[in-house]
Amino acid sequence: MKLNENYRELKESYLFSEVAKKVNAFQAANPDKKVIRMGIGDVTLPLCESVIKALHNAVDEMGRAETFRGYGPEQGYDFLRSAIKDHYAQNGVELDIDEIFVSDGAKSDIGNITDLFSKDNTVLIPDPVYPVYVDTNTMNGRKIIYMDGTAENGFLPMPDKNVKVDIIYLCSPNNPTGACYTKAQLEEWVEYALENNALILFDSAYESFVSDEGLPRSIYSVEDAKKCAIEFCSLSKTAGFTGLRCGYTIVPKTIESGGMRLNKMWLRRQTTKFNGVPYIVQRAACAVFGADGISETRRMVAHYKQNAQIIAKTMQETGTRFFGGINSPYIWFECPFGMDSWEFFDFMLEKIAVVGTPGAGFGKNGNNFFRLTAFNSKENTTEAMERFKTLC
Repeated sequence: MKLNENYRELKESYLFSEVAKKVNAFQAANPDKKVIRMGIGDVTLPLCESVIKALHNAVDEMGRAETFRGYGPEQGYDFLRSAIKDHYAQNGVELDIDEIFVSDGAKSDIGNITDLFSKDNTVLIPDPVYPVYVDTNTMNGRKIIYMDGTAENGFLPMPDKNVKVDIIYLCSPNNPTGACYTKAQLEEWVEYALENNALILFDSAYESFVSDEGLPRSIYSVEDAKKCAIEFCSLSKTAGFTGLRCGYTIVPKTIESGGMRLNKMWLRRQTTKFNGVPYIVQRAACAVFGADGISETRRMVAHYKQNAQIIAKTMQETGTRFFGGINSPYIWFECPFGMDSWEFFDFMLEKIAVVGTPGAGFGKNGNNFFRLTAFNSKENTTEAMERFKTLC
């Protein structure tokens, strides 16, 4: 037996596992302290009424012989794919239903999509970045080139025409920095991809947090993007599905290379390696796109955006340089006192029992930055920021 030696190149511990380990140790040593967690981007509000109703109805269906469902289609039931198709149409993007694939979350598909590509491809990844982009390609032994996201470019790196790559990862609104590309910036990326016969893997998991109508919620708002981009999205943050697990991936039929169509390849991959999302979860997801579901989930997003504003206001009051928090649930700020991000993580946990995520976990350009999430109650967010003021 020979093992995949590429795993030696991975960091010893996944970022959020290391955060959890430190927090658990602190909590065990300080059982009387209230720890406020603003690190991992898990939601806290319960599922909305429409989703709960759809779940109950679907469970009842599974208990009756005439409505029982067994194996479902690996690419998703048509009722949900049609709802997603209509969602895109309302935002000015026309899709074919066969271009929509339902999954158990964006993270899974972002990792699994690498099955379609040769290990000889060169990958372009921003730094700082969501660790899954880096780790999944490291596991496959691909060459990775990093593009610098810095305070100077607003953590929105743009293409360098002197650098030639095959696969490009973009995330907007961005995790971890909260930065959001403009349509003009995405047009430049699409132009670069087409000129270099490259593919863009576009993560739009936080599109529901975009409130500025001038900012794109999908890369397909850019003309010709369907010739060079795959888009991943998720209901985890849009509708609080972190416990239900449901997302979707758009693979246009117009993307080809060497006589092979990515849409057909992804369908073949999914029918071989993926059993599909449970029927009851897909019924719940479909409810998200109904009139009541849209209204209810918008209120959920508004709650988290209000928390983001509370955090942003605190950063302004303490004179802390920050990014995000407007079209994103993440606030990315510069560590005070000249500390690096892990030093500040320990300092903040020890002094005020507030947990965030060290920027170093997202790449070298995050070493002096820190991420807080808005996924908490208003009361906890307000209390955490009051504590932050005493610290900074």
